[in-house]
Amino acid sequence: MIKAILIFNNHGKPRLIRFYQYFVFVETLDKCFENVCELDLIFHMDKVHYILQEVVMGGMVLETNMNEIVAQVELQNRMEKSEGGLSAAPARAVSAVKNMNLPEIPRNINIGDINIKVPSLSPF
Repeated sequence: MIKAILIFNNHGKPRLIRFYQYFVFVETLDKCFENVCELDLIFHMDKVHYILQEVVMGGMVLETNMNEIVAQVELQNRMEKSEGGLSAAPARAVSAVKNMNLPEIPRNINIGDINIKVPSLSPF
């Protein structure tokens, strides 16, 4: 079954586009990005790929219900916010170390005849 006919010129510009099955992709992007524009596609490519993956996987259309796709994207966004993302990992690590109950660093270590003076170090 033919689902679409696409004809492009040698420069990659579309000259004829005809779809025989309707899939809600641009409208879904519009709902997820609130008035989607080309810059959204450029600067949020990971999110666009995630949305497309919700619609098509392995060449098969899996989901065409826009409300279901938007719900999955919102769930993904909530998960990313709750985890703080990868960029927040160093700050979370520093915060975790600061909140640990470590004993005070010894200033002088005496082992028999050996006396070691520990320099004052600031942990952060």
